[in-house]
Amino acid sequence: MLTLLGGLAEFEPDAIRARTGEGRERAKASGQSLGRKPKLTSCRQHEPIQRRERGEPLGSIARSCNVSPSTISRLAA
Repeated sequence: MLTLLGGLAEFEPDAIRARTGEGRERAKASGQSLGRKPKLTSCRQHEPIQRRERGEPLGSIARSCNVSPSTISRLAA
């Protein structure tokens, strides 16, 4: 009995990966975006980028946008 369960457990991760991959492909084909939603929309990214180019500190830009400084530093990268 344990040998049978061990054999099934050995192939289960592969089956999970296959099902997950198929689901991701279906989602992409239907036009869904995958992953986490961005903190700043594309229209709200313009102002922080300009302020950063003017030399304003990342911390003050981040506080005014209500995001972390690392989010601001990734915008122009």
